[in-house]
Order: sequence, then C-alpha cells, then structure tokens
Amino acid sequence: MKSTIMDIMKNAAARFDSLPALKTKINGKWQETSWEAYHSSTRTAARAFMALGLEPGRSVCILGTNRPEWFIADLGAIFAGGMATGIYTTSSPEQCRYIAEHSDADILVAENKDQLAKFKAVLEHLPRIKAIVIMEGEDEDFRVHTWKDLERLAQKVPDKDLDLRIAQQSPDDCCTLIYTSGTTGDPKGVMITHDNAMWTAGRLVESTHANREDKLISYLPLSHIAEQIATLYSPLICGSCTFCVQDIDTLGQTLAEVRPTIFIGVPRVWEKIQAKMMEAGRQNSGLKKKIAAWARQVGIEWGKGLQEGKSPPLLFRPADSLVFSKVRQKLGFDHCRLFFSSTAPISMDTLEFFMSLGIPITEIYGMSECTGPATLSLPRAFKFRTGWAGQAMDGTQISTAEDGEVLMRGRHVFKGYYKNKTASKEALASDGWLSSGDIGRIDDAGFLKITDRKKELIITSGGENIAPQVLEGKFKAIPAVSQVVVIGNNRKYPSALITLNPLALRQEARIAGSTATTAQEAAGCEKFNIYLQAQINKINRTLSRVQAIKRFTILPEEFSIDGGELTHTMKLKRRVVHEKYASSIEAMYA
Repeated sequence: MKSTIMDIMKNAAARFDSLPALKTKINGKWQETSWEAYHSSTRTAARAFMALGLEPGRSVCILGTNRPEWFIADLGAIFAGGMATGIYTTSSPEQCRYIAEHSDADILVAENKDQLAKFKAVLEHLPRIKAIVIMEGEDEDFRVHTWKDLERLAQKVPDKDLDLRIAQQSPDDCCTLIYTSGTTGDPKGVMITHDNAMWTAGRLVESTHANREDKLISYLPLSHIAEQIATLYSPLICGSCTFCVQDIDTLGQTLAEVRPTIFIGVPRVWEKIQAKMMEAGRQNSGLKKKIAAWARQVGIEWGKGLQEGKSPPLLFRPADSLVFSKVRQKLGFDHCRLFFSSTAPISMDTLEFFMSLGIPITEIYGMSECTGPATLSLPRAFKFRTGWAGQAMDGTQISTAEDGEVLMRGRHVFKGYYKNKTASKEALASDGWLSSGDIGRIDDAGFLKITDRKKELIITSGGENIAPQVLEGKFKAIPAVSQVVVIGNNRKYPSALITLNPLALRQEARIAGSTATTAQEAAGCEKFNIYLQAQINKINRTLSRVQAIKRFTILPEEFSIDGGELTHTMKLKRRVVHEKYASSIEAMYA
C-alpha cells in the first residue's frame, strides 16, 4: 500500500512520541528534538510557508549544513504541498540562482548570513521569490524572516488549511527535487515522489533491521539523495535517532561521542580514516607491529569466510580481543553493526584494509534517479562480496544492456527530470527500465560489479578500451598515493595524474631516500620519482600491456571540492581535472 510522507511521519510521532528524533550540538552539548516535537515543528513550518505564499507544486530551496532546521524545512515544504529542493553549501550565487529559478521556487531558506548573501546577490533575477527564511541570526531586509518568525507566521494559517493541503496530495506526487552534480552540463532536477522515498526507505529498514535503538550520523550533504534516504526518510519508519554534524572536520570527534550503530561513508571518508590509521600504525613498536600484522591476516581470513558462510577461524576471538575491538573503540565504531560505502567506487585496498581489522565495509550502489540504492550488500553469508556492489535491493530488478550498461526497475525509480522531457525519455524506457550510465556485469548469484562510467571509458588511439576506475583503484593502493586520474582517451598510451597522501608522504620519502616533505618537493625529487615509478611498475606487471601506465605526473595538492575537482559528495569531475591540468597532461605526451 502506498503512503505519503505526511502519513508516515504522523504515525512516527504517535509511535515514538518522546523518544529523540534529532540531536544537534549547541554550545558543546547535544540538544534533542523528540518525535512529537519534530512533527509539530514540521507542521508549524508548513503553515508558515503557506502564510509566506508557498503554492502547491512550487519549491522551497534550502541552503545550509546538516541541522534540525534543514530537516524541518524540507518536510515542512512537503507537508505544504511544495517540493523540497536542497542546494549544496559550496554553491556559488549563480548556481543558487539556477536551481531557484529552474525549480520554480517560492521561498528560499538560508542557514546564516554567509549563505543568505548568495541569495541576495541574485535576488533581482528571481522575481517570483516571495520570501526568505534564515535559520540562524537575522537580517534587516524586510523580505528576510528569522526562524523564530515561523511560529508567528504559522498562526495566520489554520491547521485545517494545512490538513486540506495534505489531503490533496497523493503518493505519486513529486515531493522532492534532487539536483544532479552537473558534471556534464547544467544540473538536472530529479523528481522524487512520496512513494519513491517511503518505499525505498522501507526496504532499507527491513533489510538492515533498523529500529528505534539505532543511532545515525548525518554529515554528508542533505542535498544528496543518499543522506536523505539514510537519515531523513528511513528514521520516519523505524524511529532511529539522527545526530547532525555541521562541519565534516568534526566527524571523528562526533563518532567518538555518538558511537553510531549504522554508518555510511563515501570512499574518500573511508580512505582518510585508513590513511590516519596507517600513519598511527607506523609509530608502533616492533612487537605491536607483529601483533597487528598477525591479527590482520586473521581478519582477512575471517572476512572471506563470512562471505561464504564459514565459521570464524579459531584465532579470531583473540585477534578481536587484542586488536579489532580496540580499533573499533578508538574510531567510535564499537557499537556499529553496519558499515556502508556509497556514492562512488571504493578501492579493493581500502575494503581489504578495513576487513583485516574486523570491519566489513559493504557497498551500496545506486543513483539519485532510483532514490538512492539499487543494490545492497550486508555483512551476512552470501549477502556481500568484497569489491562487488551487491545484489538488487529487495523488490527491485537490475539487468545489463547489450553494451553492458546497468539497468534498474522498481518502485524506487524516479518520475523523471523536472521540466526536461527529452532527458527523461533518454533515461527511462517505456517498460520502466532506468539507464544508469554505468558499465557493469552481474554474476550467477546476482551480484553486480561496476566496471566504469559509460561516458568515461577510455579508447586509446589504437582502439583499445580501458576502464579508468578499475586502474585508479589499483594505483591508489600505493602507500604514498592519495588520488589518481588515468588519462588516455585518443592517446597512444595511458598516463596518470597523481596526488600524494600528506600523512604518508614523509615516511614514504624517507624510504625513498628523499628529503621531500611536500607534494611539490616530491614532484621535483628524482629519488622520490624513481621510488614511485618502481611501485607503479609492480602494478603494471599485473596488467595487460595496453593498460600499463607509461608516465605519471605528481600534482602539488590533493583534489578537493573547493578546488573544483570533486563534487559535493567527493566524486571526481574528470572534465574539470582534464581542463585544469591540461598543460601537465600534454607534457606527458610531448
């Protein structure tokens, strides 16, 4: 049976009542919002938005970090019949203008004066905007209302008027717009319906056995579907508590304080945790290193056995007691039962590193257009396979086209792109199959393996097809390496742009006999380059001749969101990298 988000949340408020729904840190202390208060505040926001002129079918754009006001504004917009539309906090004023204009926004919600300034800079180009709400602080502009003003504004709209708006909505109505990262042109507005959101969240809750005792950390951008499904929609069904993190730099501290029971990390987050752990391991004494090395071998054996339904090795318990339990406790993972990686490919090196420490990271594959997950891996026998993206989520289908493109079908598939029928027809077939744009294969057990992006396959000048993501995952296993971009389209041979791991750089430089302490110094150091080339050559020997990296360039700094090379969820923007480092690329083929 299909339900609207309003029905589900009303039920959650009744079932979970005074239990904590949201927590956020204010003046160093965690402040909680109960489920009853969460529901009441959402209705207040909805009535206030109606008072400010929000019309059914128009959007409320939200620009801010992860905090309760974001959740309440999002759901308040939906309750009032609008479309909740998130904007990434790193967006420029012009990007904010594009989304506000394209999404037919009536109301803008900004976190603070810095984000408000972006809206105000383009407001003259947005004549249909009726009001702006600021979550934190105030502004003298008469068009700007404070968060506290919502209570007063809501009094202008009776509860029965909001109830009428709610009653007029159906599960198949679009309630949320998720704007794609725009790595290939202007962002497209992915239309997510009530049924898309709640059905998908329901499948996740059932598969993971999520419940009211679970603790989640919300730190990835709420503008992204992965964070919304994980910490906004799923808790409406199971009553779990979401802890909001407004600054990703405090994630480590939050993990230690919260001790989450389920944690979702993008590959870059897992890679950074891995780098810090490896650096700490280098400081250990000889005996500690030997114990850690022994335990990690046991961990790998345990992880591989777990996938195949085998009993843990005899030495697993002592290894867990001596090493694994201490690692989990130090990371804040001692209460965590599910460790997920999502939004981008993760390297085998990182997966095996954590498995060797008794932390089985399992993968979720999907996209905004299928409301987040298409496949789901779980740390149970025959439910995950290291390096594979998992099996189709319960109630859905995955397949591959003749050219290997991954296809998916089910109630999680989106309604289409907002105001873009051409793109919608290209993505959605008449029989309901959604084209992903990814290349992959499915084995006899139904496990999906993504090999590359369809549009990112490299075709050398000799006509050889090369999957860059596969190669990049292999070369990222080199200790000194942080990120890799393989180049080679229409070229004679593959080359690579490499960034270095700042935590491992000094140690690796000493091994190389180099005095380099920065990436820039390492790039100009002959000894370091010879050392890195030797490690690249080792991997090259495991590849076919046409896949081998012939040349590489060390870049002066890591890729970043601010630098423009990464999306807000830390996916690589290949086009930007190619343009930004064009001279370095050409030099490798000179």
